[in-house]
Amino acid sequence: MAFFAWGRDSFYRIKYMIINIITLGCSKNVVDSEHLLYQFRINGLEVIHGETEKPADIVIINTCGFILDAREESIDTVLYYTERKKKGYVKKLLVMGCLSQRYEAELRKELPEVDGFYGVWDWQRIIEDAGLTFFTDSLSNRVVTTPGHYAFLKISEGCDRTCSFCSIPLIRGSQQSLSIDNLLKEARNLAGSGVRELILIAQDLTNYGIDIYGKRKLPDLLKKLLEIMEFEWIRLHYAYPAGFPEAVLEMMASEKRICNYLDVPIQHVNSRILKNMGRGYNRNSLEKLLFSIRSGIPDVAIRTTLLVGYPGETESEFEELIDFISDFRFDRLGVFPYSHEEGTRSFLRKDDVPEKVKKQRCDLLMDLQQEISLNLNCEKIGKTFRVLIDHADSGFYAGRTQYDSPEIDQEVLITRERELKTGDFYAVKITEADMFDLHGEIV
Repeated sequence: MAFFAWGRDSFYRIKYMIINIITLGCSKNVVDSEHLLYQFRINGLEVIHGETEKPADIVIINTCGFILDAREESIDTVLYYTERKKKGYVKKLLVMGCLSQRYEAELRKELPEVDGFYGVWDWQRIIEDAGLTFFTDSLSNRVVTTPGHYAFLKISEGCDRTCSFCSIPLIRGSQQSLSIDNLLKEARNLAGSGVRELILIAQDLTNYGIDIYGKRKLPDLLKKLLEIMEFEWIRLHYAYPAGFPEAVLEMMASEKRICNYLDVPIQHVNSRILKNMGRGYNRNSLEKLLFSIRSGIPDVAIRTTLLVGYPGETESEFEELIDFISDFRFDRLGVFPYSHEEGTRSFLRKDDVPEKVKKQRCDLLMDLQQEISLNLNCEKIGKTFRVLIDHADSGFYAGRTQYDSPEIDQEVLITRERELKTGDFYAVKITEADMFDLHGEIV
Protein backbone atom coordinates (compact mmCIF):
# COMPACT_ATOMS: atom_id res chain seq x y z
CA MET A 1 0.00 0.00 0.00
CA ALA A 2 1.37 3.42 -0.91
CA PHE A 3 0.54 7.09 -1.15
CA PHE A 4 1.14 9.50 -3.98
CA ALA A 5 1.16 13.20 -4.75
CA TRP A 6 0.32 14.53 -8.20
CA GLY A 7 -0.22 17.99 -9.60
CA ARG A 8 1.88 21.12 -9.61
CA ASP A 9 -0.55 23.35 -7.75
CA SER A 10 -2.28 20.92 -5.46
CA PHE A 11 -1.49 17.56 -3.91
CA TYR A 12 -3.50 14.41 -3.45
CA ARG A 13 -2.92 11.63 -0.95
CA ILE A 14 -4.93 8.59 -1.90
CA LYS A 15 -4.39 4.92 -1.17
CA TYR A 16 -4.09 2.77 -4.29
CA MET A 17 -3.47 -0.83 -5.14
CA ILE A 18 -4.06 -1.39 -8.88
CA ILE A 19 -1.99 0.11 -11.72
CA ASN A 20 -3.28 -0.32 -15.29
CA ILE A 21 -1.03 0.62 -18.21
CA ILE A 22 -2.58 1.03 -21.66
CA THR A 23 -0.01 0.72 -24.45
CA LEU A 24 -0.56 2.30 -27.85
CA GLY A 25 1.70 2.34 -30.89
CA CYS A 26 4.67 0.14 -31.64
CA SER A 27 6.39 -2.76 -29.92
CA LYS A 28 9.02 -0.35 -28.57
CA ASN A 29 6.27 1.20 -26.46
CA VAL A 30 5.32 -2.29 -25.28
CA VAL A 31 8.82 -2.78 -23.87
CA ASP A 32 8.70 0.62 -22.12
CA SER A 33 5.39 -0.28 -20.49
CA GLU A 34 6.74 -3.65 -19.36
CA HIS A 35 9.71 -2.03 -17.63
CA LEU A 36 7.44 0.46 -15.88
CA LEU A 37 5.02 -2.27 -14.79
CA TYR A 38 7.89 -4.11 -13.14
CA GLN A 39 8.89 -1.02 -11.16
CA PHE A 40 5.36 -0.77 -9.78
CA ARG A 41 5.24 -4.49 -9.05
CA ILE A 42 8.46 -4.56 -7.01
CA ASN A 43 7.04 -1.67 -4.99
CA GLY A 44 4.33 -4.11 -3.92
CA LEU A 45 1.46 -2.97 -6.15
CA GLU A 46 -0.89 -5.00 -8.31
CA VAL A 47 -0.31 -4.34 -12.02
CA ILE A 48 -2.50 -5.05 -15.04
CA HIS A 49 -2.06 -4.22 -18.70
CA GLY A 50 -4.50 -3.17 -21.38
CA GLU A 51 -7.66 -3.59 -19.31
CA THR A 52 -10.35 -1.36 -20.80
CA GLU A 53 -13.18 -2.15 -18.38
CA LYS A 54 -11.63 -3.18 -15.09
CA PRO A 55 -11.51 -0.37 -12.47
CA ALA A 56 -8.03 0.80 -11.50
CA ASP A 57 -6.64 3.29 -9.06
CA ILE A 58 -4.16 4.65 -11.59
CA VAL A 59 -4.36 4.34 -15.37
CA ILE A 60 -1.25 5.23 -17.34
CA ILE A 61 -1.66 5.64 -21.10
CA ASN A 62 1.57 5.09 -23.03
CA THR A 63 0.86 7.06 -26.19
CA CYS A 64 2.06 7.14 -29.79
CA GLY A 65 2.64 10.45 -31.57
CA PHE A 66 4.30 9.33 -34.79
CA ILE A 67 1.66 10.23 -37.40
CA LEU A 68 -1.80 11.81 -37.43
CA ASP A 69 -3.76 8.56 -37.16
CA ALA A 70 -1.68 7.45 -34.17
CA ARG A 71 -2.15 10.81 -32.44
CA GLU A 72 -5.90 10.63 -32.97
CA GLU A 73 -6.02 7.12 -31.48
CA SER A 74 -4.03 8.34 -28.47
CA ILE A 75 -6.33 11.31 -27.91
CA ASP A 76 -9.44 9.14 -28.25
CA THR A 77 -8.03 6.73 -25.67
CA VAL A 78 -7.26 9.54 -23.24
CA LEU A 79 -10.81 10.90 -23.66
CA TYR A 80 -12.25 7.43 -23.00
CA TYR A 81 -10.40 7.22 -19.68
CA THR A 82 -11.27 10.78 -18.67
CA GLU A 83 -14.91 9.67 -18.88
CA ARG A 84 -14.15 6.60 -16.78
CA LYS A 85 -12.44 8.84 -14.27
CA LYS A 86 -15.54 11.05 -14.05
CA LYS A 87 -17.62 7.94 -13.35
CA GLY A 88 -15.29 6.83 -10.56
CA TYR A 89 -13.71 3.82 -12.28
CA VAL A 90 -10.30 5.53 -12.34
CA LYS A 91 -8.84 7.60 -9.52
CA LYS A 92 -5.79 9.02 -11.27
CA LEU A 93 -5.07 9.33 -14.99
CA LEU A 94 -1.53 9.79 -16.34
CA VAL A 95 -0.34 10.20 -19.93
CA MET A 96 3.19 9.27 -21.01
CA GLY A 97 5.12 8.44 -24.14
CA CYS A 98 5.61 9.97 -27.56
CA LEU A 99 2.51 12.16 -27.73
CA SER A 100 3.14 13.87 -24.40
CA GLN A 101 6.86 14.10 -25.13
CA ARG A 102 6.06 16.17 -28.23
CA TYR A 103 2.91 18.05 -27.26
CA GLU A 104 2.91 18.31 -23.47
CA ALA A 105 2.04 22.04 -23.32
CA GLU A 106 -0.91 21.65 -25.69
CA LEU A 107 -2.17 18.55 -23.89
CA ARG A 108 -2.03 20.22 -20.48
CA LYS A 109 -4.19 23.01 -21.83
CA GLU A 110 -6.73 20.80 -23.60
CA LEU A 111 -6.95 17.94 -21.09
CA PRO A 112 -7.13 19.34 -17.56
CA GLU A 113 -8.68 16.06 -16.37
CA VAL A 114 -5.30 14.34 -16.72
CA ASP A 115 -3.31 14.31 -13.49
CA GLY A 116 0.16 14.15 -15.00
CA PHE A 117 2.02 14.21 -18.31
CA TYR A 118 5.34 12.43 -18.84
CA GLY A 119 7.70 11.97 -21.76
CA VAL A 120 9.32 8.85 -23.13
CA TRP A 121 12.21 8.92 -20.64
CA ASP A 122 10.25 9.72 -17.48
CA TRP A 123 9.84 6.27 -15.90
CA GLN A 124 11.75 7.28 -12.79
CA ARG A 125 9.79 10.50 -12.36
CA ILE A 126 6.49 8.61 -12.63
CA ILE A 127 7.56 6.18 -9.92
CA GLU A 128 8.96 8.86 -7.62
CA ASP A 129 5.95 11.16 -8.11
CA ALA A 130 3.92 8.25 -6.74
CA GLY A 131 6.03 8.28 -3.60
CA LEU A 132 7.66 4.99 -4.55
CA THR A 133 11.23 3.79 -5.02
CA PHE A 134 12.75 3.53 -8.50
CA PHE A 135 15.04 0.50 -8.52
CA THR A 136 17.90 1.27 -10.93
CA ASP A 137 19.35 -2.20 -10.36
CA SER A 138 16.18 -3.74 -11.83
CA LEU A 139 16.20 -2.08 -15.25
CA SER A 140 16.75 -5.42 -16.96
CA ASN A 141 13.51 -6.82 -15.52
CA ARG A 142 10.06 -6.55 -17.09
CA VAL A 143 6.49 -7.73 -16.67
CA VAL A 144 6.00 -9.47 -20.02
CA THR A 145 2.63 -8.48 -21.49
CA THR A 146 2.90 -10.48 -24.70
CA PRO A 147 2.06 -14.19 -24.62
CA GLY A 148 4.79 -15.65 -22.44
CA HIS A 149 6.50 -17.62 -25.21
CA TYR A 150 7.58 -14.56 -27.21
CA ALA A 151 8.86 -11.14 -26.22
CA PHE A 152 10.53 -8.09 -27.71
CA LEU A 153 14.09 -7.00 -26.92
CA LYS A 154 14.67 -3.30 -27.61
CA ILE A 155 18.36 -2.96 -28.38
CA SER A 156 18.53 0.81 -28.92
CA GLU A 157 16.51 3.99 -28.61
CA GLY A 158 16.16 6.93 -30.97
CA CYS A 159 17.68 7.32 -34.43
CA ASP A 160 20.57 9.13 -36.12
CA ARG A 161 19.09 8.90 -39.62
CA THR A 162 17.90 12.09 -41.29
CA CYS A 163 14.75 10.93 -43.09
CA SER A 164 12.93 14.12 -44.01
CA PHE A 165 9.44 12.82 -43.17
CA CYS A 166 10.15 11.19 -39.82
CA SER A 167 9.43 12.73 -36.42
CA ILE A 168 11.07 9.95 -34.36
CA PRO A 169 14.37 11.84 -33.78
CA LEU A 170 12.30 14.84 -32.65
CA ILE A 171 10.54 12.65 -30.10
CA ARG A 172 13.10 10.06 -29.00
CA GLY A 173 16.33 11.82 -29.86
CA SER A 174 19.53 10.46 -31.34
CA GLN A 175 20.45 6.79 -31.26
CA GLN A 176 21.32 5.34 -27.87
CA SER A 177 22.33 1.69 -28.03
CA LEU A 178 22.10 -0.50 -24.97
CA SER A 179 25.29 -2.33 -24.13
CA ILE A 180 25.62 -5.98 -25.09
CA ASP A 181 26.13 -6.89 -21.42
CA ASN A 182 22.89 -5.19 -20.34
CA LEU A 183 20.96 -6.71 -23.23
CA LEU A 184 22.24 -10.18 -22.38
CA LYS A 185 21.13 -9.73 -18.79
CA GLU A 186 17.64 -8.73 -19.93
CA ALA A 187 17.54 -11.56 -22.47
CA ARG A 188 18.50 -14.13 -19.85
CA ASN A 189 15.69 -12.88 -17.63
CA LEU A 190 13.26 -13.30 -20.52
CA ALA A 191 14.57 -16.80 -21.24
CA GLY A 192 14.16 -17.71 -17.59
CA SER A 193 10.53 -16.61 -17.70
CA GLY A 194 9.75 -19.01 -20.56
CA VAL A 195 10.32 -16.88 -23.68
CA ARG A 196 11.15 -19.07 -26.68
CA GLU A 197 10.99 -16.47 -29.47
CA LEU A 198 13.03 -13.29 -29.03
CA ILE A 199 12.21 -10.42 -31.38
CA LEU A 200 14.93 -7.78 -31.71
CA ILE A 201 13.53 -4.29 -32.23
CA ALA A 202 14.90 -0.76 -32.56
CA GLN A 203 14.23 2.24 -34.70
CA ASP A 204 17.34 1.13 -36.61
CA LEU A 205 18.80 -2.35 -36.05
CA THR A 206 21.39 -1.74 -38.76
CA ASN A 207 23.32 0.89 -36.79
CA TYR A 208 23.17 -0.91 -33.45
CA GLY A 209 26.28 -0.24 -31.39
CA ILE A 210 27.88 2.39 -33.58
CA ASP A 211 27.29 5.11 -30.98
CA ILE A 212 28.91 3.26 -28.05
CA TYR A 213 31.33 0.86 -29.75
CA GLY A 214 32.33 2.89 -32.81
CA LYS A 215 31.11 0.22 -35.24
CA ARG A 216 28.03 -1.80 -36.04
CA LYS A 217 27.73 -4.62 -33.52
CA LEU A 218 24.52 -6.45 -34.45
CA PRO A 219 26.45 -9.59 -35.52
CA ASP A 220 28.29 -9.65 -32.18
CA LEU A 221 25.06 -9.27 -30.25
CA LEU A 222 23.44 -12.10 -32.20
CA LYS A 223 26.37 -14.41 -31.47
CA LYS A 224 25.95 -13.81 -27.75
CA LEU A 225 22.18 -14.24 -27.85
CA LEU A 226 22.57 -17.57 -29.65
CA GLU A 227 24.39 -18.85 -26.57
CA ILE A 228 21.07 -18.64 -24.69
CA MET A 229 19.69 -21.99 -25.77
CA GLU A 230 16.15 -21.34 -24.52
CA PHE A 231 15.59 -19.10 -27.55
CA GLU A 232 14.50 -21.34 -30.39
CA TRP A 233 13.71 -18.40 -32.67
CA ILE A 234 15.44 -15.03 -32.86
CA ARG A 235 13.72 -12.55 -35.18
CA LEU A 236 14.95 -9.23 -36.61
CA HIS A 237 12.74 -6.16 -37.03
CA TYR A 238 13.37 -2.72 -38.55
CA ALA A 239 16.65 -3.16 -40.41
CA TYR A 240 17.49 0.08 -42.21
CA PRO A 241 18.51 -0.62 -45.84
CA ALA A 242 21.64 1.58 -45.94
CA GLY A 243 24.73 -0.08 -44.47
CA PHE A 244 23.12 -3.33 -43.40
CA PRO A 245 25.91 -5.62 -42.11
CA GLU A 246 26.42 -8.55 -44.47
CA ALA A 247 27.70 -10.70 -41.60
CA VAL A 248 24.12 -10.84 -40.33
CA LEU A 249 22.96 -12.35 -43.61
CA GLU A 250 25.69 -14.99 -43.33
CA MET A 251 24.52 -15.81 -39.81
CA MET A 252 20.90 -16.07 -40.91
CA ALA A 253 21.90 -18.49 -43.65
CA SER A 254 23.89 -20.73 -41.29
CA GLU A 255 22.06 -20.45 -37.95
CA LYS A 256 18.71 -22.23 -37.93
CA ARG A 257 17.60 -20.43 -34.76
CA ILE A 258 17.72 -17.03 -36.46
CA CYS A 259 14.44 -16.82 -38.36
CA ASN A 260 14.65 -16.45 -42.11
CA TYR A 261 12.70 -13.24 -41.76
CA LEU A 262 13.83 -9.66 -42.17
CA ASP A 263 11.87 -6.44 -41.80
CA VAL A 264 13.45 -3.89 -44.18
CA PRO A 265 11.41 -0.67 -44.55
CA ILE A 266 12.33 0.62 -48.03
CA GLN A 267 9.63 3.40 -48.21
CA HIS A 268 10.01 3.85 -52.00
CA VAL A 269 12.14 2.79 -55.00
CA ASN A 270 12.27 5.92 -57.14
CA SER A 271 15.72 7.49 -56.75
CA ARG A 272 14.47 11.09 -56.81
CA ILE A 273 11.87 10.42 -54.11
CA LEU A 274 14.42 8.50 -52.01
CA LYS A 275 16.86 11.42 -52.26
CA ASN A 276 14.19 13.90 -51.19
CA MET A 277 13.24 11.59 -48.34
CA GLY A 278 16.88 11.63 -47.20
CA ARG A 279 17.07 7.85 -47.12
CA GLY A 280 20.75 7.58 -48.03
CA TYR A 281 20.36 5.10 -50.89
CA ASN A 282 19.02 5.00 -54.43
CA ARG A 283 17.16 2.37 -56.41
CA ASN A 284 20.32 0.62 -57.60
CA SER A 285 21.81 0.19 -54.12
CA LEU A 286 18.43 -0.86 -52.76
CA GLU A 287 17.99 -3.52 -55.41
CA LYS A 288 21.51 -4.77 -54.75
CA LEU A 289 20.71 -5.26 -51.06
CA LEU A 290 17.33 -6.89 -51.59
CA PHE A 291 18.59 -9.34 -54.21
CA SER A 292 21.66 -10.17 -52.11
CA ILE A 293 19.31 -11.05 -49.23
CA ARG A 294 17.26 -13.31 -51.48
CA SER A 295 20.28 -14.94 -53.11
CA GLY A 296 22.05 -15.53 -49.79
CA ILE A 297 18.93 -16.83 -48.03
CA PRO A 298 16.70 -18.33 -50.75
CA ASP A 299 13.72 -19.03 -48.47
CA VAL A 300 13.84 -15.71 -46.60
CA ALA A 301 10.63 -13.79 -45.95
CA ILE A 302 11.13 -10.05 -46.42
CA ARG A 303 8.70 -7.60 -44.89
CA THR A 304 8.73 -3.95 -45.93
CA THR A 305 6.96 -0.65 -45.40
CA LEU A 306 6.06 1.86 -48.10
CA LEU A 307 5.22 5.55 -47.92
CA VAL A 308 3.09 7.00 -50.72
CA GLY A 309 2.01 10.55 -51.48
CA TYR A 310 5.31 12.12 -50.45
CA PRO A 311 5.40 15.78 -51.60
CA GLY A 312 5.98 15.90 -55.33
CA GLU A 313 5.40 12.18 -55.97
CA THR A 314 4.23 11.98 -59.59
CA GLU A 315 1.99 9.37 -61.14
CA SER A 316 4.91 7.90 -63.06
CA GLU A 317 7.01 7.62 -59.89
CA PHE A 318 4.17 5.84 -58.17
CA GLU A 319 3.81 3.50 -61.16
CA GLU A 320 7.53 2.74 -60.85
CA LEU A 321 6.86 1.67 -57.28
CA ILE A 322 3.90 -0.47 -58.35
CA ASP A 323 5.98 -2.19 -61.03
CA PHE A 324 8.79 -2.95 -58.60
CA ILE A 325 6.46 -4.42 -55.98
CA SER A 326 4.80 -6.54 -58.67
CA ASP A 327 8.16 -7.89 -59.86
CA PHE A 328 9.94 -8.37 -56.52
CA ARG A 329 6.95 -9.83 -54.65
CA PHE A 330 7.62 -8.98 -51.01
CA ASP A 331 6.33 -11.60 -48.61
CA ARG A 332 4.83 -9.00 -46.26
CA LEU A 333 4.07 -5.36 -46.93
CA GLY A 334 2.53 -2.37 -45.18
CA VAL A 335 1.61 0.96 -46.79
CA PHE A 336 1.12 4.36 -45.20
CA PRO A 337 0.01 7.65 -46.73
CA TYR A 338 2.43 10.52 -46.21
CA SER A 339 1.67 12.53 -43.06
CA HIS A 340 2.78 16.18 -43.06
CA GLU A 341 4.60 16.29 -39.72
CA GLU A 342 5.42 19.60 -38.10
CA GLY A 343 9.13 20.00 -37.34
CA THR A 344 10.36 17.56 -40.00
CA ARG A 345 12.32 18.73 -43.03
CA SER A 346 9.60 17.62 -45.42
CA PHE A 347 7.17 19.92 -43.60
CA LEU A 348 8.90 22.74 -45.51
CA ARG A 349 7.70 21.18 -48.76
CA LYS A 350 4.20 21.70 -50.07
CA ASP A 351 1.96 18.76 -49.22
CA ASP A 352 0.72 18.70 -52.80
CA VAL A 353 -0.58 15.15 -53.23
CA PRO A 354 -4.32 15.24 -52.40
CA GLU A 355 -5.49 12.98 -49.58
CA LYS A 356 -7.84 11.23 -52.00
CA VAL A 357 -4.90 10.37 -54.26
CA LYS A 358 -2.84 9.16 -51.29
CA LYS A 359 -5.64 6.81 -50.31
CA GLN A 360 -6.07 5.56 -53.88
CA ARG A 361 -2.35 4.79 -54.08
CA CYS A 362 -2.45 2.97 -50.76
CA ASP A 363 -5.42 0.93 -51.91
CA LEU A 364 -3.78 0.02 -55.22
CA LEU A 365 -0.66 -1.22 -53.46
CA MET A 366 -2.60 -3.21 -50.91
CA ASP A 367 -4.77 -4.79 -53.61
CA LEU A 368 -1.59 -5.80 -55.42
CA GLN A 369 -0.03 -7.17 -52.24
CA GLN A 370 -3.12 -9.23 -51.45
CA GLU A 371 -2.83 -10.86 -54.86
CA ILE A 372 0.87 -11.51 -54.27
CA SER A 373 0.16 -12.91 -50.81
CA LEU A 374 -2.49 -15.27 -52.15
CA ASN A 375 -0.13 -16.60 -54.80
CA LEU A 376 2.72 -17.04 -52.32
CA ASN A 377 0.42 -18.78 -49.85
CA CYS A 378 -0.94 -21.16 -52.46
CA GLU A 379 2.63 -22.22 -53.22
CA LYS A 380 2.84 -23.47 -49.63
CA ILE A 381 -0.05 -25.93 -49.93
CA GLY A 382 1.18 -29.50 -49.38
CA LYS A 383 4.37 -28.37 -47.62
CA THR A 384 5.14 -28.97 -43.96
CA PHE A 385 6.38 -26.22 -41.66
CA ARG A 386 7.45 -25.90 -38.04
CA VAL A 387 4.72 -23.86 -36.35
CA LEU A 388 4.73 -22.10 -32.98
CA ILE A 389 1.27 -22.09 -31.38
CA ASP A 390 0.29 -18.60 -30.17
CA HIS A 391 -3.27 -19.03 -28.90
CA ALA A 392 -6.42 -21.11 -29.01
CA ASP A 393 -9.85 -19.96 -30.15
CA SER A 394 -13.17 -21.77 -29.97
CA GLY A 395 -12.72 -23.84 -33.10
CA PHE A 396 -9.01 -23.71 -33.91
CA TYR A 397 -5.46 -23.07 -32.80
CA ALA A 398 -3.51 -20.17 -34.30
CA GLY A 399 0.22 -20.39 -34.82
CA ARG A 400 3.03 -19.01 -36.97
CA THR A 401 5.89 -20.22 -39.08
CA GLN A 402 9.32 -18.60 -38.82
CA TYR A 403 8.27 -16.43 -41.77
CA ASP A 404 5.65 -14.53 -39.78
CA SER A 405 5.96 -12.14 -36.87
CA PRO A 406 3.25 -11.97 -34.19
CA GLU A 407 0.43 -9.44 -34.39
CA ILE A 408 1.40 -8.02 -37.80
CA ASP A 409 1.69 -11.06 -40.10
CA GLN A 410 -0.48 -13.98 -41.07
CA GLU A 411 -1.25 -17.07 -39.00
CA VAL A 412 -1.52 -20.79 -39.52
CA LEU A 413 -4.97 -22.00 -38.41
CA ILE A 414 -5.28 -25.58 -37.18
CA THR A 415 -8.58 -27.27 -36.30
CA ARG A 416 -8.88 -28.45 -32.70
CA GLU A 417 -8.91 -32.17 -33.43
CA ARG A 418 -6.28 -32.80 -30.77
CA GLU A 419 -4.98 -30.81 -27.85
CA LEU A 420 -2.03 -28.53 -28.58
CA LYS A 421 -0.03 -26.51 -26.10
CA THR A 422 0.37 -22.77 -26.51
CA GLY A 423 4.05 -21.88 -26.82
CA ASP A 424 5.06 -25.26 -28.24
CA PHE A 425 6.25 -26.12 -31.74
CA TYR A 426 4.53 -28.61 -34.06
CA ALA A 427 5.01 -29.91 -37.59
CA VAL A 428 2.04 -28.68 -39.63
CA LYS A 429 1.13 -29.59 -43.21
CA ILE A 430 -0.58 -26.77 -45.11
CA THR A 431 -3.88 -27.90 -46.60
CA GLU A 432 -5.53 -24.63 -47.65
CA ALA A 433 -4.55 -21.01 -48.19
CA ASP A 434 -6.12 -17.60 -48.65
CA MET A 435 -4.58 -14.14 -48.94
CA PHE A 436 -4.54 -13.59 -45.17
CA ASP A 437 -3.89 -16.97 -43.53
CA LEU A 438 -2.80 -20.54 -44.01
CA HIS A 439 -4.76 -23.61 -42.86
CA GLY A 440 -3.10 -26.82 -41.82
CA GLU A 441 -3.13 -30.08 -39.94
CA ILE A 442 -0.70 -31.63 -37.47
CA VAL A 443 1.57 -34.18 -39.12
